[in-house]
Amino acid sequence: MITRRQGLMSMLFGSGMVGLRALATGLPASFLLNPRRAFAANQTPMCGSNAKAQYIIFNTSGNGDPINASVPGTYGDPNIIHSQDPKMAPTALTIQGQSTTAAAPWAALPQAVLDRTCFWHLMTNTPVHPKEPDVLKLMGTTAAGEMLPSLLAKQLAPCLGTIQSQPISLGATSPSEGISYNGAPLPIIPPLALKATLTSAAGPLTNLQPLRDQTLNQLYDLYKNGASPAQQAYVDSLVTSQTQVRNINQSLLDMLSSIADSTANSQVLAAVTLIQMKVTPVIAIHIPFGGDNHTDVGLAAETAQTVSGVATIATLMQQLATAGLSDQVSLVSLNVFGRTIGPGNTNGRQHNQNHQVSITIGKPFKGGIIGGVAPLKGDYGAVAIDSKTGLASANGDVTPIASLASYGQTVLASVGVNPAIISSDISAGTVIAGALA
Repeated sequence: MITRRQGLMSMLFGSGMVGLRALATGLPASFLLNPRRAFAANQTPMCGSNAKAQYIIFNTSGNGDPINASVPGTYGDPNIIHSQDPKMAPTALTIQGQSTTAAAPWAALPQAVLDRTCFWHLMTNTPVHPKEPDVLKLMGTTAAGEMLPSLLAKQLAPCLGTIQSQPISLGATSPSEGISYNGAPLPIIPPLALKATLTSAAGPLTNLQPLRDQTLNQLYDLYKNGASPAQQAYVDSLVTSQTQVRNINQSLLDMLSSIADSTANSQVLAAVTLIQMKVTPVIAIHIPFGGDNHTDVGLAAETAQTVSGVATIATLMQQLATAGLSDQVSLVSLNVFGRTIGPGNTNGRQHNQNHQVSITIGKPFKGGIIGGVAPLKGDYGAVAIDSKTGLASANGDVTPIASLASYGQTVLASVGVNPAIISSDISAGTVIAGALA
C-alpha cells in the first residue's frame, strides 16, 4: 500500500527522489536521471537555452471576482461604479512614467512592482462559473484542449530543469478551478499537506546533506573518467557546498514551518518554497478578490478582499525579492469572468462575460494598461486592442472576442516560447507586443 505521504513525495520529487538529489547537489534533475548519457554525448548538462524562461505563479478563480472594478483603466468614466469605502478611494499612481488612477490598494504597491504590472482588459465570453476550465483552455483555441498553465509548464520545464513538467495546484476551492495536464486532472495539494509532509522529524529536508554526499560519491568515477574538462567545470559550477545545503535546508524548513493554514498568504509561501526546490515551473493559487458578490451590501466584501488580495500580491513580491527571485518569477492571473461595473451596482455585482481583468507582474512585462472598457448593453465591456501598442483602439487588430487567446499568446511569448510553437498551441489571437518589456 502506498501511503498518502509516499504518494505526495513521489509526485513532488519523482522516481528515486531525484528532485531531492537535485536540491541537495545543485545539479539539474534531468542530468541526474541519466548522467552517463549526458557525458557520453559530450554535451554539457544544461537547463535549456531560453534566457526568458520564468517560473509562473498562476492565480485563478472560478468565482468571477470583481478585480475589474478597482483597477487602472476604469476610472476615466464617471458612470463606472466603484466601492465608496475610503480604503478604496481613487488614487493617482504611475506605471512606467504614465499617470493613471486606481483604488488605493493598487497605488500602494511599490513602484518597482507597478512598473512591471500589466492590467489586461479582456473578454472571456462566458457568464457561467463552471466554464472556468474552458476559460483556462482559452475558450476552445488551445491545441488538444490544453489549459494555459499546462501549455506554459510544458515549454518551461526543460528550460528551468524542474523535477516535473506538470503544474501544481495549491489553492483550488472548487472542481472548476482544478488544473489538468494532457487531459488528466491534477491533484490539489493544500499548503498544510505540504508542510506536514516536508517538515516532520523524519521528513526529506532533514537528510539533504548526507544525500548530497551520497549522490556526488556515486557520480565520482563517471565524473572523473567520462566527462570532458568543460563538462567537469560546468558540474563544479553547479555543485552545492555542504554549507549551502545546510542554509537551504534551514531556510526551507523555516518557510514551511510558518504555514498555519491554507489561505492565500500560505499558498504564496508554499509556492515560493516549491520554486526554490525547482519542483515545477507553474504553480496555481487562489487569491480572493471579492468572489461571487451578488448581494454584497455596500460592496463590503469586495472592499475587504481587494485590500487583502493586493496585500497578498505585495507579500508575494517581497518574498520573491528576499529569495532573490524577482527576475525569475512572474505572477499571471485569469478568472472565469468579471463583474458588472455600470450604474446600479452598489449592493452587489452581476456576472460580466464582456469584461474581465487579468494581471501580470514580472520582468518580461512592460507595466501599463492593456486595452480598456466602453459602454455595452447597459454595462461595460472590453474594447479592441492595438497589438503593437497594447492601447485600446476602436480600430485595434485584436477584437474583444480575440483578446483572451491573445492574452495566452502574449504570456507564452513573454517567457520566450518560439513563435511557431505559440501559433501551434493557440489557434486564435495574436501576440500583443505592447505588453512585453
